[in-house]
Amino acid sequence: MNVNAGEWKPSVAASEWTPGGAAPPAPAAPAPSPEPTPPPAPSRASSASEIDENDPLWQLVLTKICNGDRDRAVKLIDNPESLLKYPEVEALISSGEGAAAMEEDDWETGGDGSGDAVADGAADAMAAMKIDDSAAAGAPTTTTTTISKSKPASKAMEVEAVEGDPREHLNLVFIGHVDAGKSTLSGNILYLTDNVDKRTIEKYEAEAKERNRESWFLAFIMDTNEEERAKGKTVEVGRATFDTDIHRYSILDAPGHKNYVPNMIMGASQADVGVLVISARKGEFESGFDKGGQTREHALLAKTLGVSFLVVVINKMDEPTVQWKKERYDECVSKLRPFLKGCGFKIKKEVKFMPISGLTGSNVKDEVSTDECTWWKESWKAAENNTDKPTLISLLDSLQMKGRDPNAPVRMPILDRYTDRGTIAMGKVESGTIRPGMKATMMPTRQKYKIDGVWKEEMPLKSARPGENILVKVNGAGMEDVQKGFVLCTDPPCRSVDKLICQIMVMDLPDHAKVFTAGFQANFHAHCAEEEATVTKIFETTNRKGVVNKGAHFASVGMTVVCMIELARTVPCETFEDYPFLGRFTLRTEGKTCAIGVIKKLPPKRD
Repeated sequence: MNVNAGEWKPSVAASEWTPGGAAPPAPAAPAPSPEPTPPPAPSRASSASEIDENDPLWQLVLTKICNGDRDRAVKLIDNPESLLKYPEVEALISSGEGAAAMEEDDWETGGDGSGDAVADGAADAMAAMKIDDSAAAGAPTTTTTTISKSKPASKAMEVEAVEGDPREHLNLVFIGHVDAGKSTLSGNILYLTDNVDKRTIEKYEAEAKERNRESWFLAFIMDTNEEERAKGKTVEVGRATFDTDIHRYSILDAPGHKNYVPNMIMGASQADVGVLVISARKGEFESGFDKGGQTREHALLAKTLGVSFLVVVINKMDEPTVQWKKERYDECVSKLRPFLKGCGFKIKKEVKFMPISGLTGSNVKDEVSTDECTWWKESWKAAENNTDKPTLISLLDSLQMKGRDPNAPVRMPILDRYTDRGTIAMGKVESGTIRPGMKATMMPTRQKYKIDGVWKEEMPLKSARPGENILVKVNGAGMEDVQKGFVLCTDPPCRSVDKLICQIMVMDLPDHAKVFTAGFQANFHAHCAEEEATVTKIFETTNRKGVVNKGAHFASVGMTVVCMIELARTVPCETFEDYPFLGRFTLRTEGKTCAIGVIKKLPPKRD
């Protein structure tokens, strides 16, 4: 007996013993299993360049499902689960052709002989996608980057988001009287640009039919909650995105009912282009445009809140009372022109008119047929009513924004905020460029914070330029430190005041006030901020004939007034001359827009 022998233990690798059988060869020692490596975060930056154009699956997705939209096709290819929803893809895979294509596209084999190049790209991507262990611990791996991550998932994604999409971004706000067809038009644009699949539309059609409202099915794309669908009225500002070869767009579907004007103001404050939807149906245009209708107030607010262009679409031209008649279209345009001019719009430069049918899609993406409308082709070719494009989308693509300066100091009014592993602020970049890691000042509190991350639609960005609606993670800030109406700035920060000298135009007065005078109280709306305000002094008035009265004590509707306004609390703002988007405001009271104005002077800075 060997005293040094160890205790015998059965080997799990040993084969079963059989009587009379030969002794099996000794099994080789199993190689130690390597430590598991965490899967890399998904990156779509290289997907477009690595796609095999002859791949049957790629050809099917690009041509039949996405109608030639490469960006959308790449997104679908990168998300196999979403592809299985389409019966064409299932048929292709079941036939074996798609499976063979997938095998050929195996990253290990590098079917095109570019294995070394792919390996180099993978190494670079791995180096760019290293995540701090403490942040990644316990976090599930998903195919989409969510805004809850404190850092962008990969630098490849950052480069794609910023440098890979140079198209200008425009915010469209759809405004107008209740039941003019804003939500239906917004939903149809998304459907015509392939942002909503046919199955979803069929589901909405069935739901609308159950409610005995067959024509509402397109509005259900934007009106998502039960209250909006039951009443057929938009309450919250609906948001969606679509893009063309020239621009990227965000749709802001504003409510038309007078009770929800504050929500409409919140949406319009982010907009670059206003789409004023007018119903051509007999009686509907008149009720929306006459006193008390929301067409007038929405047009006023759009100009005050900084909309650069106003596209007036005369909707419901296919309605039986209209039938694409030029007389009705001209009647609507002739009544709107003088009013919009009075709102401050330069008709020839800033206002476009176009007849459409939001329900059928005529003149939205495709031009209305000459059988239906005989006069439109001649009209747009002659550039009548400032419109030389045949459809709404082609008209939007032709608009060019001016005054966006990416090198100016950052100004981003805060629209909203929430908490998700830190405080996340929402807003639109009005000027300058925001980058992760930079220092910024929050006005009016004057607190300085570090920007930990920037996102657009859950995609991490390396930088955000003017016009982008983004999410910003503010390091070290609590919910009480970031509030709606605050402004995120870089040096020099914007002013924050409780008194200002302004020039306003009196548009309407509440029932109890016959004249506009010192002591008049209203709600002050500027960018995303809202504050109680009191007119403390009137310096001069100008009547409609241009007669100036210095030292006046009161003003009436239609007059222009230079006055001083005192606010209940300080509000971040600037003069209209320096920063137009921070220098416009509106005075509202008792559900009416009483005055629109611009800030002329601010108190001198304190030492």
